[in-house]
Amino acid sequence: MLTRLFLVGVLMSWFGLGITQNKPIESTIKLQRASGPISIDGYLEEPEWKMADVASGFYLHFPVDTTKATYDTEVRATFDDQNLYFSFVCYDQSADYIMQSLRRDFDWPLNDNISLYFDPFGDYTNGFGFMITPMGVQREGLVENGGDVNIDWDNKWYSAVQQYEDRWVAEIAIPLKSIRYNDDLREWNINFLRNHLRFNQRSTWIPVPLQFRASSMVFTGKLVWPENPPKAGTNLSVIPYVTANNSRDFENSTSPIRGVNAGFDAKIAVTPSLNLDLTVNPDFSQVEVDEQVINLSRFEFRFPERRQFFLENSDLFGQFGFPTSRPFFSRRIGIATDTLGNTEPIPIQFGARLSGKLGSDWRIGLLNMQTGQQESLGLPAQNYGVIALQKKVFDRSNIGFVLVNKQSMGIDESQPETFFNPEIRRTRIVDNDTIREFKPYNRVAGIEYNLFSSDNKWEGDFYYQNSFDEWTEDKNYNHGAFLRYQSRNFSLSYFHEAVGENFTADAGFVPRVGFNRFFLSPRINLFPKNPNIATHEFSISASHITDTGFLITDREYTARYSLNFIGSATFNAEVTRNYELMFFDFNPIRPKGDSVLIVGTDYTWNRARLAFGSDRRDIVNFDIASSYGGFYNGSLFNITGRLNYRYQPYVLLSINFDYNDIRLAEGFGEAKFFLIGPRLDLTFTDKLFLTSFFQYNNRLDNVNINTRLQWRFKPVSDLFLVYTDNYVPNSFEVKNRALVLKLTYWLNI
Repeated sequence: MLTRLFLVGVLMSWFGLGITQNKPIESTIKLQRASGPISIDGYLEEPEWKMADVASGFYLHFPVDTTKATYDTEVRATFDDQNLYFSFVCYDQSADYIMQSLRRDFDWPLNDNISLYFDPFGDYTNGFGFMITPMGVQREGLVENGGDVNIDWDNKWYSAVQQYEDRWVAEIAIPLKSIRYNDDLREWNINFLRNHLRFNQRSTWIPVPLQFRASSMVFTGKLVWPENPPKAGTNLSVIPYVTANNSRDFENSTSPIRGVNAGFDAKIAVTPSLNLDLTVNPDFSQVEVDEQVINLSRFEFRFPERRQFFLENSDLFGQFGFPTSRPFFSRRIGIATDTLGNTEPIPIQFGARLSGKLGSDWRIGLLNMQTGQQESLGLPAQNYGVIALQKKVFDRSNIGFVLVNKQSMGIDESQPETFFNPEIRRTRIVDNDTIREFKPYNRVAGIEYNLFSSDNKWEGDFYYQNSFDEWTEDKNYNHGAFLRYQSRNFSLSYFHEAVGENFTADAGFVPRVGFNRFFLSPRINLFPKNPNIATHEFSISASHITDTGFLITDREYTARYSLNFIGSATFNAEVTRNYELMFFDFNPIRPKGDSVLIVGTDYTWNRARLAFGSDRRDIVNFDIASSYGGFYNGSLFNITGRLNYRYQPYVLLSINFDYNDIRLAEGFGEAKFFLIGPRLDLTFTDKLFLTSFFQYNNRLDNVNINTRLQWRFKPVSDLFLVYTDNYVPNSFEVKNRALVLKLTYWLNI
């Protein structure tokens, strides 16, 4: 099976390499070393800016890709031994810019901005992105998988903006110590992207076909150094923190808990392209709470990772396999679920992570984290280890290898009452005897081929994994294949995955085992010559899931139509036919009643859904979707959406809601689940933010309030004041409450 998967991948890669389409225009920016200091003030008065090469003549990427931008943009660049500098002149007819807020890491589609994306490794796959708005608000991210931008990465850089009647001017300095790069490579792939929101235009320096992401590294020009880039030199950053907290559990009538805690992170540049991250006693109290969801499925919902330590090069560790069968998921470290389904933190004692490039063709990731014992959850101290390697093949494709190990430490089998968690302990009846077994370790090994063709038309993923522990010996495989072809007007996606009944990834995300999944979806894109419509999209999809004996357990057929308006409004319609076979007893309206769908029963139903998103440029805008149809042996009416109001750029008020009216067959019960989440963002300046988030979820019978005040007093150095509260909805009786003060400081040594 593995051999067949890789042969298919290699053949498709060669096939993809042989196909051509609109090739990027060959354009270069030749760097010149700055002869004097560059003042980051937004005024381009230094002689270096007057002598620098100019990248201009931007091409539209949206709503059409066949003409130049209405208003042009000029980009210049220079460097010295410490920094890489860029200046941007963004022409406009007025200073009436659209801004969501002054919050750092702004929402890219909802703000006027200029962005630069560069690949300093020459692999057309990985790189960095830096973005800035007309109000000087910063955003940065890592470019992954050839064009995905992960904005959860933070680092230190400097900028300033000046506004004029017919343009705005931005000037930025990116410290060479803040990025990873190949200091033997004199040509970096680069492109610039402007979001001109008032006209709803996106434009790029190097033209990018409309069907592809504007951040795609395939469509880039060259940033040419006159010599090898300067070596970053000694690059050691230490980020200590100190917290003071006061919390109390009112439900269990415990006494208040007060304390002071401290720890630190460190970032060490082993080479210009390889970084070592260290952490001791990390604290993540300032991380924003998860936005709750009403999960009506039979399986676990995947929440995103938000903790800064795990984010750089996270694709190297966390993207093996498919989203439904990852061997490593960093949220398994330091977060566990209790018997009531509530998440509970587990203390992380220390950790280390080495990640980056080895030469021009290899990427490496090594991770080791140690957690402490958690008696309330019956868990011992545990160690997590990951080894990930990735080798570039052909122009953009790569082969990857991963090994994940989770080891339980200090298990004392003579005291079973201490470690009772079913994750590490089970009880079996063997020959009428009760056998107690502990699982000291769980390991997953895998190999993967990622296909990215040189013309961006072909993308694929082919992998095989196997898990190992003392509880299983067979049926512990996980393999899959994905292939997508995309042209201007047509795309076709196919994937299948097979997860064995005993595949176990305790450090990963595998909500379901013992199945085979097959999926096929063709899609047609149309670009009409209509002053109001940008694109039409038609698609159908078919998904079949079987057990390992190929008995069908799930089917889903969907037909979709999407319409994108020139003014940024959207409309979607879809119809779906579902079939599900219960292979375990399931209560779809849990925790209400005893409405159990018995194992072995099956259900077929149809659903229809409509969705509309208003013009996001308006001061008041909204997204709303509604669906109605069957739901197992009954019906489900759903309406969900979000309403936004902004008093730009200081106030953003939004309310998200999700309402579900479930009516099962007679005798099975009914339920109305409702979730509402008002959110207030106040951005007093681009360095002082207040966020208050309220969530009411009647399914969890909980009201949650989370308020966070953040003062960024220096680049990547913050003071946080975080207040959380949980209430019983009807009586507003307090469940628990916490107040945390946290100070972090980024120190370059």
